[in-house]
Amino acid sequence: MGFVIARRLTAPPGGRVYDLMVHDVIRHGGQVAVALNRTPRTQAPGLYNLWLEDGGWVRLGAIVDEWSTTVTRAVVGMTPDTELRPGVRASWSGIFYRDPADAGLDALDVVVETPAGSAPAWLIHPSDGPSDHWAIHIHGLGSPRAGTLRGVLVAADVGLTSLVVSYRNDGEGPRVGSGRSTLGATETDDVRAAVRFALSHGARRVVLFGWSMGAAIALQLAADPEFDGVIERLILDSPVLDWAATVAANCRRAGLPFWFGVFARPWLQNRLLARLVGIEVAVPPRSFSGVARAEELAIPLVILHGLEDSSVPHAVARRLAKLRPDLVQLETFASDHTMTWNSDPDRWQVVASKAAEIHQRRSRRY
Repeated sequence: MGFVIARRLTAPPGGRVYDLMVHDVIRHGGQVAVALNRTPRTQAPGLYNLWLEDGGWVRLGAIVDEWSTTVTRAVVGMTPDTELRPGVRASWSGIFYRDPADAGLDALDVVVETPAGSAPAWLIHPSDGPSDHWAIHIHGLGSPRAGTLRGVLVAADVGLTSLVVSYRNDGEGPRVGSGRSTLGATETDDVRAAVRFALSHGARRVVLFGWSMGAAIALQLAADPEFDGVIERLILDSPVLDWAATVAANCRRAGLPFWFGVFARPWLQNRLLARLVGIEVAVPPRSFSGVARAEELAIPLVILHGLEDSSVPHAVARRLAKLRPDLVQLETFASDHTMTWNSDPDRWQVVASKAAEIHQRRSRRY
């Protein structure tokens, strides 16, 4: 059982699961609306994307009608020539923008040379030109870098140059070995190379935006003596702060007893067993526990976390905030994993902008 859980957790990125059905397409108040299966996801307030199995995507806004088995939501945008019709299967997503151009951002395609090989990245300057204050955006496990564009918009608004990175075995960066994730253990080396890239291209101060596992990577880099005085602040969305708690939560989400996660630990922590799982290194548990290393925190961090997060328990973030109230600001949202922006974009932007603006103000002292 532990072997199976460890294999599933570290599996290479898979394809989308089209587990929703478009039941109807209607007109509501002069606006197109779509009826979908009624689920906790489709009932959630906010802005989301619907990816269609036969191609294209549809942006969804407010709920306009609800029945016992369906939820009808307003369509606020879609790809050109998308055929939205009943019977099409679809996939629900919080990834609101496909690429920088879709988010209204002008990006340069650049390459970061990492220990694993060449990793593509987007370099995005604010509208008034390049800045020496940078934001580096780190996506999570199984998510493309486009998922971080929700935060890139905030960085651009407050005048930060952004670097949106990829890393080994994420589906966009270089493939290494079996293509499996090491849950941040080796991926951190690739993002470390991205920070060095930023410093060699004009950055003097850096703020890290980390999503889910990307937040665990950000915490590793913030503790790296190499970047003392460089990384000034962390903005973390749905952060993995304790892999043991995260594995337990995902067991529960899969319908297993939460304590089954205990069986996966040796398969991740023991080097020989980890190799049998298909990953080249063991995952050191304490290194990726923000709570266990709470006393080591030395820079401010803002955590944005969903109270309904079924993948990463928000209770762990709450505990870290209680342990380090001097440095940790916790903001909670009525949302699931990495859906905080989607549930309340305006509030998310206010919180993240304020954190980034503090970074800017402090940086000007140097």
